[in-house]
Amino acid sequence: MIDNLPVVVFEYTLHPDGSRDFTYLSSSCEKILGISRDVLLNGSYPMKVFIHRDDWEEFEIMLEKAIAEMAPIKWEGRIFNAKSEAQWIEASCEPVKLPDGRIAWSGVISDIRERKELEEKKRESDIRHRTTETLFSELFHNSPMAIVRLDESGNVEQVNRGFELLFGYTITELRGKSLNDFIVPQELESEGNDLNSLISSDQIVKIETTRLHRDDEPVSVIIYGVPVHLENKTIGIFGVYVDITEQKKIEEELKIRNSELDNFVYKVSHDLRAPLSSVLGLVNLAQMPGNDDNPAEYLKIIGEKVGQLDNFISDVLSHSKNLKLDVKTGFIDFHAIIDKTFKDLNYMRGADQTDRQVVIKGGEFYSDPWRIGEIFRNLISNAIKYRKLGDVLGEVSIQIEIDNRQALIIFKDNGIGISAENLNKIFEMFYRASEQSEGSGLGLYIVKNAVEKLEGQLTVESQAGVGTTFEIKLPNKLAR
Repeated sequence: MIDNLPVVVFEYTLHPDGSRDFTYLSSSCEKILGISRDVLLNGSYPMKVFIHRDDWEEFEIMLEKAIAEMAPIKWEGRIFNAKSEAQWIEASCEPVKLPDGRIAWSGVISDIRERKELEEKKRESDIRHRTTETLFSELFHNSPMAIVRLDESGNVEQVNRGFELLFGYTITELRGKSLNDFIVPQELESEGNDLNSLISSDQIVKIETTRLHRDDEPVSVIIYGVPVHLENKTIGIFGVYVDITEQKKIEEELKIRNSELDNFVYKVSHDLRAPLSSVLGLVNLAQMPGNDDNPAEYLKIIGEKVGQLDNFISDVLSHSKNLKLDVKTGFIDFHAIIDKTFKDLNYMRGADQTDRQVVIKGGEFYSDPWRIGEIFRNLISNAIKYRKLGDVLGEVSIQIEIDNRQALIIFKDNGIGISAENLNKIFEMFYRASEQSEGSGLGLYIVKNAVEKLEGQLTVESQAGVGTTFEIKLPNKLAR
């Protein structure tokens, strides 16, 4: 019966003279351990060779302690069979002191290879699982995209760093609460509820919409909603938010630029052709038989038309340069720029009837010299063009206050002014508010774009028949 047991029954004896060895092994020894019991019983297979070298030290310490304390033994480890193959066994036994002074440990040895294989598979599975969890956790928390995990009711369980940065809320503020109460605009509340319902009903959702930062600033996003399943049941939701705010700004800017381009092509073709048509008309008129008009009068008009054409082309080139040219920082000498501008514009009709007052206070100012020059060129030329006609002296007042943070420019004239209904249109491309204008309609548009390129602010106040005041704030690049 013992020989048919699925274990090896053994007796290990310590003799009074200190020698020790197996004194009994059941016949299942060879079947289970792969070693003949005769080999083990006659001592021809030393135990140090029998036990795996990586497990020997632990076994030896355990055995010596059991002998010294006459304690039970329970040990599992690897042994080498007759084919030098390692296999796992478990040995357990109890000591008995015999009348002749011997101590015998009787017990069983079990083959635990299958159990160890299962344990190893489980250990590897646990490692893979922990590795997967770690990788997922790292992906979740360190993803540049905003990610939120909701429970089956739509309440927040976790958010990542990307979410906190995008919307300004921390997990402490959100955990256990409905996300819709925080980032969904009031007008999109039904959309937020419908979205959760769709995801909970086992649908993967992608939607382009708007959400709110905690400071109520809108954030344009693409939302990917993915349900999480366990045993065919939705147990949660992952929401991934891709910030497309800058992309939307670029799209809006592109729409504006495309519209401006259409208008630009039309206006350029019209404003280029008009002076040329006038010149051609005068040339044809001068060549008519019997025409005895004074050619000097024709040449004067042709010169004016060519001058208009040249000014228009100059404004178009300035506009193009402002859009394409990188901002370059340098020291700004406002006095020199203003003086040069008035000098360059003294050819304009009415320039000699315009008085100026310039007051500049503060320290050094750094910005883009070319764009600063363009701003003053267009403001001063407009002040001359739109002066009051007659005996009234044109006045231009320029006050500039500089500190380390900014330059505040107040540009004021006493010209014909701008009516209230036209005031919000004056910065549009090619807009002319007055019949008195002979310009391109690009001047104030260039001023506005130059101020934007310099990251400044521009406001205007005007009253028809009284004059116009421009206030410009430009950041000082002194310490940058």
